[in-house]
Amino acid sequence: MATLKLKKSYCNNQLRDYSTLFKRSEVNLWLRNDFSSLDLKIQRYDQKWNNHNMDYFGYIRHIYQVLEKKYPNEYIYKNNFLNDWILKKFALENSVVFNEFRVVDSIADLVIFNGCSKVFEIKTILDGEYRLSKQLESYKKIFNEIYIIVPLSQIERYLKFEEKIGVITYDHLSNCFTVVQESTKNLEIDPCTAMNILRTKEYKSIVSQYYGETPEMNDFNQYEVCKKLIEQIPPISFNKMFVDLMKVRKINNNFQKEYKELNQICLAMNLSLKEQDLLYKNLKNLINY
Repeated sequence: MATLKLKKSYCNNQLRDYSTLFKRSEVNLWLRNDFSSLDLKIQRYDQKWNNHNMDYFGYIRHIYQVLEKKYPNEYIYKNNFLNDWILKKFALENSVVFNEFRVVDSIADLVIFNGCSKVFEIKTILDGEYRLSKQLESYKKIFNEIYIIVPLSQIERYLKFEEKIGVITYDHLSNCFTVVQESTKNLEIDPCTAMNILRTKEYKSIVSQYYGETPEMNDFNQYEVCKKLIEQIPPISFNKMFVDLMKVRKINNNFQKEYKELNQICLAMNLSLKEQDLLYKNLKNLINY
């Protein structure tokens, strides 16, 4: 695959423009063989890419490398962490990875359920910390282990939050993630918070599994009936049942080594293997605007 060297410097407007490519709306265009947004950026910044030896995925990979070194935004952090940490440390046949997992009023960046539940919240150099305390309070109610991922240059800002919260640093120059502080494991999750995450079929199955039967209920009172029964289940037992249910949710964890730059957006869009194959086939089209 053809490549071009990175320039010594890029203006911020160009970098911000590049970063808009890693969005759901863009991937939906590529799935329809619409490369107008890529063509526009090639015309604007990278006309050398317009020859018969270069394809669109090669250009996307080039932009990713530029952002990785010059403008490490949230997508870069999240995608690199997914590729270089989660996929290497966890056996995904026994795990499931979620992108943007909603908890109360917060949305966790990445969550993995295997033997327990782990949440990873990413703070880039472009982010503030004003929402973090509220997010962490929400995560404590449902996750066994909590980690924040922060720029190496800002580690002192984030170590002050709480000793029980794990801290992982990211050095964008070496693309290296390092655990600076381990998370303290908590297996006593909040049943009320869990009930708002569980689907009706899921919380009814917990009641049936633990008590051996499902009590009489209807569509109007089933939530409250199940909630009262679940609150009486020992915390360790309930935590295990909750984690096991999350692991069998239909999430497409189809990660590709050859196209690793797009693993995060494919996870975010929950693309099937068939949809991913179509996407990568389309991106192999040669650039010719």
